Amino acid sequence: MNKFKRKEIFSRLREKNPNPTTELNYSNSFELLIAVILSAQATDIGVNKATKVLFKDANTPESITRLGTKKLKEYIKSIGLFNTKARNIVNTCHYLIEQYDSKVPKKREDLEGLPGVGRKTANVILNTAFGKPTIAVDTHIFRIANRTGLAKGKTPLEVEKKLTKLTPKKYLKNAHHWLLLHGRYVCKARKPDCLNCIINELCEYKKKLEV
Repeated sequence: MNKFKRKEIFSRLREKNPNPTTELNYSNSFELLIAVILSAQATDIGVNKATKVLFKDANTPESITRLGTKKLKEYIKSIGLFNTKARNIVNTCHYLIEQYDSKVPKKREDLEGLPGVGRKTANVILNTAFGKPTIAVDTHIFRIANRTGLAKGKTPLEVEKKLTKLTPKKYLKNAHHWLLLHGRYVCKARKPDCLNCIINELCEYKKKLEV
């Protein structure tokens, strides 16, 4: 894909959605961190249902550590992998209290040092909470990057690096959310809605005419 197509794709995505953001509900960087940890292999809708109740009772590192792992599980048991996530969240809260004065760190290496936080989660926090031009490559973005020809790669990291390099700078800050939402609602895995896609003629998906 050439740079002119790539620029036009992001221009159209911006025109459709000038101020994209996450569909996770949160009111501060700590709540976002917890929500993103919970979102692994779970839907945003499911996470929002759980955090709506959880955050009313505990939405600080201190209050969650007071809950403890056992009680926390009761709030998030509707979410996949809740046992592991509960342990990671409580341990992360201890780290934040002891190492970062209960604040969410703004550096990638610090974020990735937290239990349950990998590169993808760190990228979401850096981008959504702190406005950094990072791209968290989830299944939606990995699919759309390869399918459209925006940035083909065999691994999420390869796709991330290519997208970061090839995306025009003025679009980079919002690229993550534009691509994620387009992949979630239009360029879907099993049945992409090519007929209603605003970037249809720019896309290099070979099967799009057959859909």
